[in-house]
Amino acid sequence: MARRTLPILKNLTHRPTPAHFLPKPDPNTRSVTYMPRPGDGAPRPVTLIPGDGIGPLVTNAVEQVMEAMHAPVYFERYDVHGDLKRVPPEVIESIRKNKVCLKGGLKTPMGGGVSSLNVQLRKELDLYASLVNCFNLPGLPTRHENVDIVVIRENTEGEYAGLEHEVVPGVVESLKVITKFCSERIAKYAFEYAYLNNRKKVTAVHKANIMKLADGLFLESCREVAKKYPSINYNEIIVDNCCMQLVSKPEQFDVMVTPNLYGNLVANTAAGIAGGTGVMPGGNVGADHAVFEQGASAGNVGNEKLWEQKKANPVALLLSSAMMLRHLQFPSFADRLETAVKRVISEGKYRTKDLGGVSSTQEVVDAVVANLD
Repeated sequence: MARRTLPILKNLTHRPTPAHFLPKPDPNTRSVTYMPRPGDGAPRPVTLIPGDGIGPLVTNAVEQVMEAMHAPVYFERYDVHGDLKRVPPEVIESIRKNKVCLKGGLKTPMGGGVSSLNVQLRKELDLYASLVNCFNLPGLPTRHENVDIVVIRENTEGEYAGLEHEVVPGVVESLKVITKFCSERIAKYAFEYAYLNNRKKVTAVHKANIMKLADGLFLESCREVAKKYPSINYNEIIVDNCCMQLVSKPEQFDVMVTPNLYGNLVANTAAGIAGGTGVMPGGNVGADHAVFEQGASAGNVGNEKLWEQKKANPVALLLSSAMMLRHLQFPSFADRLETAVKRVISEGKYRTKDLGGVSSTQEVVDAVVANLD
């Protein structure tokens, strides 16, 4: 008898809620369709490349803040400089093993046939997507308000393919490579990012009116992917008009997807509009690895004066390290770090020269540590 009554008791204790008692869904919101996989909380190794110029100064700032907040990461440091011909194999192996890297800027010599180590890293690890988030920080005055732009840039081909040769003396040919595979891959990343982060619009930046085959293929790929995301608005803009619109009405842009070279120009322009390269976080991601660094460099890497005076702005790399913590599935630590940085900027007492202040790097770091919850 007891066995027979058990299902009856379950039905009595789990009666369905009447429909008129259930909350009505809000038509303006969608249900959560993506949940990140929770991490196990174990400390994670991160490859650290201090780099050149201000790199050691700002990476040291990150190390100090991570230690102060007891973040579950530890760093494997490698001294790499931009004048090397190749990225040392042990560095590549470390990133492959750890899957995550934090780096300062690596200076690329002008001319002379020396290839960029930054480009080498992206190709070697297939870091096909560069992401730079350009947004207004509360309390930091800028020419434009309501700026919140995410520039997603194809990272492995285009003009950065490095395919150049001298045809005859005095004539150099440089090849721009655009493939359907890479164009579709970056378009999918941009639309997926927009969908998961409740962004409303994706804008493809191009010059297909002149480069009809190369940029035409990029646009064709974006259009095909856009059809799979009907809830996201899609539009296109020629790169020269894009630059003009950025400096006049930047608030119209949301997520921007670009080929390699245009993305570099657009990201640095957007960064300048939203507060400068010293406050813009960024990262380079692929299927298996990620490298986080300052979102837009614009020449700061080789600024020896900032290094000598110890007045480099650490905010960009601190915010990039918050992106890294989220990537490592430590969102609470990322929130603490971001909140502390934004609080320091908003108060305005400790700012470096590029933000209108006189503070040193260490003074900004100490202020961030003091504001950690």
